[in-house]
Amino acid sequence: MSPSRPRATKAVIPAAGLGTRFLPATKATPKEMLPVVDKPAIQYVVEEAVAAGLRDVLMVTGRNKRALEDHFDRAHELELLLAERGDEDRLARVRASSELCAMHYVRQGDPLGLGHAVLCARAHVGDNAFAVLLGDDLMDERDPLLSRMLDVQQQYGGSVVALMEVDPAHIHQYGCAAVNLTDEDDLVRIVDLVEKPKAEEAPSNLAVIGRYVLAPQIFDVLAETRADGRGEIQLTDALRQLAATGSGGPVHGVLFRGRRYDTGDRSDYLRTIVKLACERDDLGPDFSSWLLEYVEKELAPRLRGA
Repeated sequence: MSPSRPRATKAVIPAAGLGTRFLPATKATPKEMLPVVDKPAIQYVVEEAVAAGLRDVLMVTGRNKRALEDHFDRAHELELLLAERGDEDRLARVRASSELCAMHYVRQGDPLGLGHAVLCARAHVGDNAFAVLLGDDLMDERDPLLSRMLDVQQQYGGSVVALMEVDPAHIHQYGCAAVNLTDEDDLVRIVDLVEKPKAEEAPSNLAVIGRYVLAPQIFDVLAETRADGRGEIQLTDALRQLAATGSGGPVHGVLFRGRRYDTGDRSDYLRTIVKLACERDDLGPDFSSWLLEYVEKELAPRLRGA
């Protein structure tokens, strides 16, 4: 089947959370600006959107998030200083974030959940399909998940959700999809979604991870979706309705089997930094050598004595 509809061109990145898991570091610094090696986590997400061809990015922010806007803006005084010093390498890295794409911002006035944050993008997105990227999930650039999702949406219409197989014992930490198989190995048709089910009640071990390509009909559904017990509007509930009614076209799931890095809590954040540092050509050899020595000489003896 050949594509019969325009490809999505806009991305929405919700970034209004308070980052309470990282206090006190996030008391004055947005969680999204915490460094992952030498770039803030949010820059990896924006770079992923751009690499998939989405050069119009709307960030949904809240209070005390001005640092996000500053990071993706020009820093004229710093650039001038680096230029005068002839430090072309750092100058290029400083400019990179401001030259990625067209950045836009809207505030989520009330902390009413992910569904409400997506709804805040309605005026900017209009009547077009669009991508949503959550900042806690970083996808390895060698595994182009988002491009595949955009291809699927362009071909079949409707909405597309990224799914990943997880240990059934951990499915209660995720939204979970009930699916029908298709003729394509990495593509399923979603028939139902359950938010954080108990392991014994989960319809599968397919967890929803933080990438979506959504039909614009999601906005009408979100506007009518009731808040849950915590007072939040869940995107999962709206997608579940779209899957049940088909009013916005089919809801497909792309099975992601690539490399994903989680920055959602402190332990996962630290693991992500170590993994990405080891992968770097400029840092990996020295850092990996030090890490191996540290584990063998200091950490292993302590663990054996525990």
